[in-house]
Amino acid sequence: MEWLRRFVPNLHEWVPLVLTLGVVALVLAGSEAILRLRERRTGRRPTVGRQLVMLAATAVGISAVILTLPLSESLRGRLLGLLGIVFTGVIGFSSTTFVANAMAGLMLRAVRNFRPGDWIRVGGEFGRVTERGLFHTEIQTEDRDLATLPNLFLVQQPVAVVRASGTVVGTNLSLGYDLDRATIEPLLLAAADSSGLANAFVHILELGDFAVTYRVAGFLEDVSHLLSARSKLRANVLDRLHAANVEIVSPTFMNQRRIDAATRFIPPARAVTTPPPQAPPPEELIFDKADQKASLEALRVERERLLGEIVALTKSASEAAGDERKRVASQLERLELRVAAIAQELLMEDEKEQSDGPG
Repeated sequence: MEWLRRFVPNLHEWVPLVLTLGVVALVLAGSEAILRLRERRTGRRPTVGRQLVMLAATAVGISAVILTLPLSESLRGRLLGLLGIVFTGVIGFSSTTFVANAMAGLMLRAVRNFRPGDWIRVGGEFGRVTERGLFHTEIQTEDRDLATLPNLFLVQQPVAVVRASGTVVGTNLSLGYDLDRATIEPLLLAAADSSGLANAFVHILELGDFAVTYRVAGFLEDVSHLLSARSKLRANVLDRLHAANVEIVSPTFMNQRRIDAATRFIPPARAVTTPPPQAPPPEELIFDKADQKASLEALRVERERLLGEIVALTKSASEAAGDERKRVASQLERLELRVAAIAQELLMEDEKEQSDGPG
């Protein structure tokens, strides 16, 4: 050790620093390992709270290292002051894109206005939510593409969320003043009913210079087939009006061509043929990732509910006796098996997602 003391005077002053570095490294690595192990056992994904806790622990570790540096009190005070200025500067620069998106992500998680699997419309984008991150939100559009939206954009723009309990599906069309409203409205209502929409209604949106704008709509309970329901409603509107000998054409069209007054612009009647095999709804192909995320989110919600029931049953089991105690114990066993199965399923999905890569 003599040769070492010649090159490094006051070696004992560095011992606290080395020990502190070791302790900080062990604490941070151990905390990370414990959190990861807990997530794998419970099937929970990394949360923003965990990231913030690790960030705070790292900041505390850095401060502890500075305090054990073999420096004068004044110099250590300056370093701590510099560290405080750095953290204050990060918070002060919250208007920058990086930090602002993180804060917007925390705000969205606090509001909880949508979750994976929900339909949202924001700006010019429309689709189903697949990912909710700290800095961005990912949606799957009608073309099956994945669009990444910064969280700051979602905070600054109005976000329309389709409720999981159902939504109103409608379509607009313009018809001439020569068509009686009492004739048109029953046809539109019949088209909505044949489209599987409940509580159908017809509104007159506008009395234009040449045409009347109607809106027919109804309540759709199964929002997973939203795109197909819209298309089916438009198709049934065409079929009902054409079957009733009502032409759907702009009134100004009559002023551009010389035609016979009895002419009707209606496709010829179709021959009855065998319908083609029923194909699966296009939403199953378009929103495959959104459906997967919605299923995982439903599993997480079910797990949280079951954990709450387990806590309540555990409390009642301690107070029960005899047959009631056996019944509660049997119910607890069933709930615990279901929670374990959900955790295993979530773990398998996470491992599959990691092996498949992003997107």
